[in-house]
Amino acid sequence: MKKNGLFLLAASILFQANIGLAGEGHDRNGPVPDKVIKQQRAALSKNTKGKGFGPQSPRDIDTIDGKNTREFNDAPPHTEMNLCNIHFHKNAEHKGGEFTLYAGNGDGHGYQSGYKYSGKLSEQELKPFTIPDKHGGLSSGDTIEVHYVHSTAQVKPGPTLGSCLSDSIGNPQLRVETQVYVLVNDEKALDFRELSKHGQKNGLHQALNIPDNTGAPVLYDGSTTGPGYNEKGSPFQVTWSVRPKVLKVNIKTVAEWFKKNVFDEDHAHGVRNLVINPDLLSDPG
Repeated sequence: MKKNGLFLLAASILFQANIGLAGEGHDRNGPVPDKVIKQQRAALSKNTKGKGFGPQSPRDIDTIDGKNTREFNDAPPHTEMNLCNIHFHKNAEHKGGEFTLYAGNGDGHGYQSGYKYSGKLSEQELKPFTIPDKHGGLSSGDTIEVHYVHSTAQVKPGPTLGSCLSDSIGNPQLRVETQVYVLVNDEKALDFRELSKHGQKNGLHQALNIPDNTGAPVLYDGSTTGPGYNEKGSPFQVTWSVRPKVLKVNIKTVAEWFKKNVFDEDHAHGVRNLVINPDLLSDPG
């Protein structure tokens, strides 16, 4: 089905890593200074103040501080919605649980920032293996945050937010089931191709193997993410379900998944700065 211009625009701003404030005079191959992240957060605050934006994502899931009173109805359970997209970010966008180790400020555009698995890995698990891309790629020991995106629209799995919308429903409810994984060089670790397997169940498109053994998910009202929103608010309303525990995934199976998947994914996405402004956070309780 052909998407109209609104849906295509929505698709482009959900997942694309738009360029944010990079800062003047820094080494673009190295991390930006703290002042750049501070400036980005100040711009986000200025560009959203008094404009009615709803609560934003990502956030620290171990805290419940939030003053944003813009409310919307929680999306139904993901088992009552259609899976529309699976993608992931290098390093966790959210902070909390077993992913609290700050990766650093990164390049100012969402890469090499976020949060890492805070546990220990063996020498064998860290045996070098790299999936290259222009942003530095993925290597043994890296953390990823996987987003299983669901929609109340009558849609099927595909690339970007455009697959979560339809001409029949312009404002479907959206839910993201979130799981953080750490990539290891271990044939006995989980297979990402299985974790991302999908099919129809009870007449709905479903992710068939979302983990159910990684702790009680933290539920909260938020928005879409990605570094394109470091300095502006996301207008999309999303119900988030973020699991606090991390699972180990065989990095070689991620490389195989990149070669063929219905979502046209071939690299890890950048992360949005952690949202810390209470005026942009909901109370997940």
